[in-house]
Amino acid sequence: MNLRGLELRRIALPLVSPFRTSFGTETARDVLLVRAAGDGAEGWGECVAMSEPLYSSEHVDGAAEVIRRFLLPEVVALAKAGELTVPRLESSLERIKGHPMAKAAVLTALLDLSLRESGTSFGTYLGAVRPTVPAGVSVGIMSSIPELLDAVDGYRAQGYVRIKLKIEPGWDVDAVRAVRERFGDDLLLQVDANTAYTLADARHLARLDPFDLLLIEQPLPEDDLRGHAALARLIRTPVCLDESITSARAAADAIALGATSVVNVKPGRVGGYLEARRVHDVCAANGVPVWCGGMLETGLGRAANVALAALPNFTLPGDTSASDRYFARDITEPFVLDDAGHVALPTGPGLGVTPDLDYLTEITTATEWLPLS
Repeated sequence: MNLRGLELRRIALPLVSPFRTSFGTETARDVLLVRAAGDGAEGWGECVAMSEPLYSSEHVDGAAEVIRRFLLPEVVALAKAGELTVPRLESSLERIKGHPMAKAAVLTALLDLSLRESGTSFGTYLGAVRPTVPAGVSVGIMSSIPELLDAVDGYRAQGYVRIKLKIEPGWDVDAVRAVRERFGDDLLLQVDANTAYTLADARHLARLDPFDLLLIEQPLPEDDLRGHAALARLIRTPVCLDESITSARAAADAIALGATSVVNVKPGRVGGYLEARRVHDVCAANGVPVWCGGMLETGLGRAANVALAALPNFTLPGDTSASDRYFARDITEPFVLDDAGHVALPTGPGLGVTPDLDYLTEITTATEWLPLS
């Protein structure tokens, strides 16, 4: 891999509408992009950390500092030794504790660069077995039931094959009941609590059982595997883990404890696409289906996620929505739904998409060049 240096680029990308979950409301994405500049090609990675440490302990400012102070020296050392490969760097970064989203951004940029140099697509490298993936959509917490029903109706009209409702105490059973009654039993429907409940809420969460949900995602705190295992014995709705799954080892532990029967794989949360593939493999070996979650990615992160979601054990529709679900204008060519509610994998080298540099310049808030020498 021929690498001259890394560029950190911050962009401000407005959302088409506020997106509310149990941990807050987002109206714009403060995105940190990593560009790996080679001699004849360049690769891109997207850091999915939020502006504040609400979803996880990582945040955008902290991720930039970690890349600058701690990850770049590891890249430099391997490059000087002539040993810079993505698997080798991933192994080297293990000695730096935590910060999976920062690591994932750097590793993805370098993997994109390497694959572009070799002419290999992300999907081919990861082991994709499908040219398209079914697209689900995540629906945030609304101010009223009628507003929620209108939103779901709009997404169904666009062709989305699965609806995910964000829930929290006070916005759960009634919202789910309204959607199920309005759209019927054929609608693929699931809910996501983002750690908003405790095991003491088990009886209340069991009230969701009659609605035949695909799953309830991360109902309890991320460090409460035993609580999730107990909850799984108390409700019929399948329990899916998200925030708790930080690695393939964490997935194996959760499965062994009976804490999950479905896993949401988010590459940024587990430290990159190589580890995400390992999570997929562990779950497949244990007969546990997986799906690909989203973090409101731009077209760069979405391209990689779509490629990942085409692996064989991704048997449930993921949060691989079209670009216009979140952005009036994406930084790449937009991802769109086909007539079957699927999104196509890019087929070009690397991520298979490139950013619109004029638009990128327009929405850039800061850049920093980090040379290898």
